[in-house]
Amino acid sequence: MSPASHRDESPDRLYTLTGGRTRSAPDAPFDLVTLVVAESDPAPGMQSEHAAILRLCRRPTAVVEVAAELALPVGIVRILLADLLGTGRISARHPRTSGPAGPSGSYSLPDPDILEQVLVGLRNL
Repeated sequence: MSPASHRDESPDRLYTLTGGRTRSAPDAPFDLVTLVVAESDPAPGMQSEHAAILRLCRRPTAVVEVAAELALPVGIVRILLADLLGTGRISARHPRTSGPAGPSGSYSLPDPDILEQVLVGLRNL
């Protein structure tokens, strides 16, 4: 059994992690493929999940990867990321795929539903 599978995903724990919030700010730019980069190191006394995110995101990391590594629901991770973005501890940008351009000449992004399925599959491993 992996260490991540020992995580307590009870509603009480998730409520505590987010301070009772159920959604990130409406202007938060986080979808599954948004790349997150830490702009600072973890600070003493910081919530452990915030510190873990900063360590994970030393290099650009997709939101879905952060959720998988922390073994937390994507919605909870979005709230935590919004906290860090609000304090300037991370930056976020939407990636462009490096694949061929679509019919309109613009780049196409991966289907969020497929990425969600990949996340579920990773959690089931």
